[in-house]
Formats: sequence, C-alpha cells, structure tokens
Amino acid sequence: MSTVGTLVFCSDCGNLLDSVTGTDRLECEMCGTVTKDPGNKTVTTQSAPSAFPSALRLKKSAVQSLATEDIQTEAEIKQTCPECGREKMWFYTLQLRSADEGATVFYRCECGYRFNTNN
Repeated sequence: MSTVGTLVFCSDCGNLLDSVTGTDRLECEMCGTVTKDPGNKTVTTQSAPSAFPSALRLKKSAVQSLATEDIQTEAEIKQTCPECGREKMWFYTLQLRSADEGATVFYRCECGYRFNTNN
C-alpha cells in the first residue's frame, strides 16, 4: 500500500483502493488485495502571497484612487444656450445606439437648461 495525499493505492497492482463500507479495510477491485485503512487524513497547505506571482497583484500598488469630485465627466464648449443666451455650455457623450451609429451628445447650461442631439 502506498499513499499520495489522501488517496491510497494497492502495492501489488497500483490500483486506487476503495474502502469497504462498515469496516476499516481497503480492498483492491483489480487483484483482491485487502489492507487496513490508514484512517482519515487531513491535508492542510499554506502558501505565501508571493508564491504565485500575478501581474494584477503587481499592478495593485500602482492603482491610483480618485475621488468623485476629481473626475471631470463634462467638457466646456462654446455654444449658445437656446434658453438663456449664454455662450458657454457643458457637454458629454454616450453611445446609446448601436456601434455603427453616432454617439448621443448631452448639453447642459449653467441656467439649468438641458438638451441632447444624436450625431
């Protein structure tokens, strides 16, 4: 009998041994060899975080955190507001339709007026 981890193999033919229900015996189905069950085994392993290098883990230290107020999602454009007449508006784009169609442009004025166009 030889063991690899929690598996037990027959020493005569090398077949994986199966336990006989209700007994402490292991019986080989190939050659009929009967051996005593070595008992339940528990295998516990541990590895250091550096044991398996990861490109993602290496990038973790290079990740930059930004606060919500630091992210600028709108750009300024010189366009007259149809509501109040100001010549400066803010805009951003989103791809709402299929990829072969243009993006939708959303405009916002400081007066609160909003509109959008499909390009």
